[in-house]
Amino acid sequence: MKQDKVPSWMGRTQLMTGEDPIIKLMNSHVLIAGLGGVGGIAAEMLVRAGIGKITIVDSDTVDETNRNRQIPALKSTEGKLKTEVMAERLLDINPELNLVIKTVYLRDNITDQILEESKPDYAVDCIDTLSPKVNYLIKCLSMGIPIVSSMGAGGKIDPTRLLVDDISKSRHCNLARYVRKRLRTLGVYKGIKVVYSPELADPAKIIQAPEGNVKKSFIGTMSYMPAVFGCTVASVVIRDLSGVKEYRPTPARVPKIKK
Repeated sequence: MKQDKVPSWMGRTQLMTGEDPIIKLMNSHVLIAGLGGVGGIAAEMLVRAGIGKITIVDSDTVDETNRNRQIPALKSTEGKLKTEVMAERLLDINPELNLVIKTVYLRDNITDQILEESKPDYAVDCIDTLSPKVNYLIKCLSMGIPIVSSMGAGGKIDPTRLLVDDISKSRHCNLARYVRKRLRTLGVYKGIKVVYSPELADPAKIIQAPEGNVKKSFIGTMSYMPAVFGCTVASVVIRDLSGVKEYRPTPARVPKIKK
């Protein structure tokens, strides 16, 4: 059902965007894959901006090590599914939110199935495991679904260094390098919008993951960096869907002085 009335709690957003853009957001569907430090914040910012339908995808549970950086991670939520924790929070922000919950590990045919069923207006990639991440990106490209992908927030400390650019232009980010390499083997060299930081990461901040873990390594992460990545990712989606641009005043005319 199409939404055409802006609720009062979105008044400040409406003041910022105008009525038509916020109505667009209210009638948009965004799919978010990964609800960790970046994805959890991105999901919340999208809901607070008025996105009317959200699909959240994650199979993980909250671990105590998540508490330094992830929105769903509290002492009281340890061991709970991130999808369930985030669902409760998002619906508390907007009880009218059309929320679809997928507690699955996004890979191979599951990715195809979810995207084909959902057909979102925009996709968000906050996956931090390489194969599922690349598979998700490729499937979105093949279906013509606009997507923004977060690269690595780990090992970075300066939030002012973040950039939004094409994957082909990303640099000094190990995750982006691995993604580019994998994409090239599939014939993709550009065409994916990414959020990344060119800040150099200290190799000493990376340790080997325990045997059997889906990740090959763990990297130190500062509390605010994933949140800044998540807010930036959400801003890309919101700006693209609403069409709202940065305000740039018309330059004042300088009168010509006759010599």
